[in-house]
Amino acid sequence: MIREPNVKSIAMIDDSKAELDRLAELAGELVGKAVQAGASQAEVSASVSAGLNVNVRLGDVETVERTQDRGFGLTVYFGQRKGSASTADLRPESIRATLEQACAIARHTEEDPCTGLADAGRMAQVFPDLDLWHPWSPDVDACIALGKRIEAAGRAHEGISNSEGATVSTEAGVSVYANSHGFVGRERGTRHTLSCALIAGRGDGMQRDYWYDSRRAREDLMDAEALGETAARRTLARCGARSMSTRTCPVLFAPPVARGLIGHLLGAVSGGALYRRASFLLDTIGQAILPSWLDIHECPHVPRGQASAAFDAEGVATRPSSLVENGVLQRYLLGSYAARKLGLSSTGNAGGAHNIVVGHGDDDFDAMLARLGSGLLVTEVMGQGVSLVTGDYSRGAAGFWVENGEIVHPVQEVTIAANLRDMFRDMLAVGSDVDHRSSVLTGSILVARMTVAGEGG
Repeated sequence: MIREPNVKSIAMIDDSKAELDRLAELAGELVGKAVQAGASQAEVSASVSAGLNVNVRLGDVETVERTQDRGFGLTVYFGQRKGSASTADLRPESIRATLEQACAIARHTEEDPCTGLADAGRMAQVFPDLDLWHPWSPDVDACIALGKRIEAAGRAHEGISNSEGATVSTEAGVSVYANSHGFVGRERGTRHTLSCALIAGRGDGMQRDYWYDSRRAREDLMDAEALGETAARRTLARCGARSMSTRTCPVLFAPPVARGLIGHLLGAVSGGALYRRASFLLDTIGQAILPSWLDIHECPHVPRGQASAAFDAEGVATRPSSLVENGVLQRYLLGSYAARKLGLSSTGNAGGAHNIVVGHGDDDFDAMLARLGSGLLVTEVMGQGVSLVTGDYSRGAAGFWVENGEIVHPVQEVTIAANLRDMFRDMLAVGSDVDHRSSVLTGSILVARMTVAGEGG
């Protein structure tokens, strides 16, 4: 008998283990029914989440939003034919209809020799406590008061002329993945976020900036007043920004922007881009793609990590491993489908990477500025001018011009350009100023040379 799980408990952020048991029972029943319907293999992903989001602007409440989401996805395989269907309605009749739809789709799709579940021998057997569950259940009034504190701290700075508001949000979710290998994996996690965006100046001289923090546990979040003050300092620092003449110079990417560079590398060594032959890093395993002093590791079992997991989206066990050692690419990021297309094995990365840690030296941010000498510090990039096919990189940027290791003036309306292959090879240093708010953990990155194009040719 298919039963609908009780979602009230997760909405109240309590008894998550009981909710996981209900989802696991439902998923297991459906996998069995899919096999009874003739499927050679089947897999189910089920999730329930709930959250609260409050936005305060100019001291008044702007929005209060409660969210409650649930999803149920079924994939069946009839030999090498695949069919998928999903629903957000977990009533028994809806689940049965989802099964019928998935089976009907599978019977009419083309065969694909690479399709199917991940290998049974790769399923996770050990499920360590990764310390990801830290529910926080503030009432709306408490969130409003916290948002007001954040914004007030920022607006108290002289020169702040307006505000786009402060946001307080909290979310908790549980999920289950089950397949016909007999694997059932349970996950639960929380995420709490504070943010503030402010405006300084008026008219043509107006500037905007923001700051945020996002953590698994409420107690790890930045202090409310400190966050508002950081947003204000960043906004005020941009006042008087101007463009600059075109030149070639070293570029220092601040940590929040530097992780985007690493993100491009991850995209270029991920399965989808590789088997479509749409990556500039195709066929580079065993080749030097970064300087010889640089290592990059995947660390999926970091307690409270932003992307920690015992298994990937296919149930394959995750494990700590090197992505780059001494500048040399050791492997790709592959799920089972991409691996089969490439004649390789899954790396446990179906659904993405799990906590990428970029090696760094001892230089803090000030020391990285000193290493930059005279060049551009980039704190924001805009636009989509990045091609993973060719590696060409061209994006709008803002930041600060630096001379002799000292910030001289803010910069805006410039374009920075190079090729990612050259940028990776020409990295001079990675700072110790690691940004822990993301699943890509990197400090600031210094690149030896890029073209900076601004007004004046």
